[in-house]
Amino acid sequence: MDYQVVKALHIIFVVSWFAGLFYIVRLFIYHVEALKEEEPKQSILADQYRIMQRRLWWIITTPAMLLTLVFGIWMLVLNPSLLKLGWMHLKLGFIVLLLIYHASCQVIMFRLANGKHTLTSTKLRVWNEVATLFLVAIVFIVVLKSSLNWVYGTLGFFGVGLLLMAGIQVYKKWRKF
Repeated sequence: MDYQVVKALHIIFVVSWFAGLFYIVRLFIYHVEALKEEEPKQSILADQYRIMQRRLWWIITTPAMLLTLVFGIWMLVLNPSLLKLGWMHLKLGFIVLLLIYHASCQVIMFRLANGKHTLTSTKLRVWNEVATLFLVAIVFIVVLKSSLNWVYGTLGFFGVGLLLMAGIQVYKKWRKF
């Protein structure tokens, strides 16, 4: 298969994977908030969120992650010189962290399904933004490659993180009105 076709498929599944990661944590937030409702509403909502989480995770998010990895590895097989580039090492490091994030989301999903959740909706909102940080970092690394000034890149990464955290706090206050 042509390298550009493999690359296009890789990008398609990256988008699908991130869509799943963004949505699954939103479902966790709604699920945790539903647990504060009175019965029977609480049980009805919790059951529905469990179904939605399970289907999203096993039908979209995890297959998209696996296909992202398959096509990413395929690109490296077709162009092994990429492994000699510093930006690729950094990108792969972020991919490892993203895989840990993915596994952590699965643990949260299992805990919610078993009624053993410990995270508040606010903590889950913060957790949801971690995927955004990964997305921003990976896209900038791939697009800017070696032209990225690492000092500015690091400052920008943490700047985006601080802006996201500030946005969560503003939303939390706004929501109370």
